[in-house]
Amino acid sequence: MMIDLKDLEFHELEDFLKELGEPKFRAKQIFSWLSKGVTSFEEMTNISKTTREKLAEKSFISTLSIREKYVSKIDETTKYLFELPDGNCIESVVMYYNHGITICISSQVGCRMGCKFCASTIGGLYRNLTPGEILNQVIFAEKDLGKRIGNIVMMGIGEPLDNFNNVIKFLHNVNDENGLNIGYRHISLSTCGLVPRIYDLAKENMPITLSVSLHAPNNEIRSKIMPVNASYDVEELIKACKDYIKTTTRRVSFEYSMINGVNDSFQNADELSKLLHGMLCHVNLISVNKVEETEFTSVDKSKINAFCERLIKNGINATIRRELGSDINASCGQLRKKLLKNKKG
Repeated sequence: MMIDLKDLEFHELEDFLKELGEPKFRAKQIFSWLSKGVTSFEEMTNISKTTREKLAEKSFISTLSIREKYVSKIDETTKYLFELPDGNCIESVVMYYNHGITICISSQVGCRMGCKFCASTIGGLYRNLTPGEILNQVIFAEKDLGKRIGNIVMMGIGEPLDNFNNVIKFLHNVNDENGLNIGYRHISLSTCGLVPRIYDLAKENMPITLSVSLHAPNNEIRSKIMPVNASYDVEELIKACKDYIKTTTRRVSFEYSMINGVNDSFQNADELSKLLHGMLCHVNLISVNKVEETEFTSVDKSKINAFCERLIKNGINATIRRELGSDINASCGQLRKKLLKNKKG
């Protein structure tokens, strides 16, 4: 089996080189080259030809290509449809904020969570992404833009905690000082609520931000829009989040997509306030994205503002997510869904 060098953590790369009869210091050189987006061993100019030949016999450097790219004329948000070597496609979105450049990346090809309002889950799960494939989204976006990306949100296609081991290796690699060196505190990971994996993530002792897709204040509503609630209900999820906060001392962010007539009433706001009372947390209100396969519609901005004010009045830290890339349909899953639809048609 040929090894993708980007799937190896730094210490694993050192061990691999030792097996090839190469000194440890080569790992630092190679790890640095991989993070710069080289696509062949020949580009590693400070590595001897003999070493490059050894590497080529046992390993390869994974890549991806830009299938489609859209840049917003409003705010420069850049959306990529990346094509993997096997022909599958994933999406990443680069966003510009005052605190720096952020990329939203995918963790799977498709998703099996089945959230009713999400375009990414239509068609189900094809496969998990490898650590190198997750990392490549950051590397090749940086290479294309010629700009340093300083923040990562794992909120693209897929459920990160459903690809737990590969995601953990990616997090180690993207944080490594020999590579992209993006601090854990600049990384957010989103989950729809895989409770056992939230406990596992807390044990990893990485100070990343856990972002939980809650989207409902009670089991009745959440079960209708999120099948995962049948396995791990709201009470179990909140208990796991409290444990995460206690273990990591990190604030949890709750994502709440507002859906017209489903979860947008003042009663829902009061229920949500009661549910989260006393927690070190933040609520991020989002207007649900229109997906043609669903009947869900967005909520009027004035109603979102009123909902937010109600939460704040009840003592809950809440904000409304700024909408970016509205002219390029920047929410993840839409481009890939369109591609799959065209292939079938």
